[in-house]
Amino acid sequence: QVELTESGGGLVQAGGSLRLSCAASGRTFTRYTLGWFRQAPGKEREFVGGIRSSGGIIHYTEYADSVKDRFTISRDNAKNSVALQMNSLKPEDTAVYYCAADSRGGLRIGRSRYDYDSWGQGTQVTVSS
Repeated sequence: QVELTESGGGLVQAGGSLRLSCAASGRTFTRYTLGWFRQAPGKEREFVGGIRSSGGIIHYTEYADSVKDRFTISRDNAKNSVALQMNSLKPEDTAVYYCAADSRGGLRIGRSRYDYDSWGQGTQVTVSS
């Protein structure tokens, strides 16, 4: 398993931006598929987006329809980190955001929480209207 630590959450007004970061342990970070999920009170944990590397150079990303064109995921394999840039935030984006890792080195970006074997502790994002 991988140890993950998120940072960067907070309170922002609607229309604003936040950047979440996630630092990961592990010697084979390049092979990990990394995902961001979120969970609002009373709701299921849902996929936000994910990123995987091919050869450590080409990065593939996928996003949930609800965040596409507003959120961007990036990774820095040299620093064992992944980031989630969130723009044009809406009140419905309010949730605890989790970084997740699939350390098995697959060729797909899973959209289910069960596709990931390691999780961070979560960071709160609150968007006020």
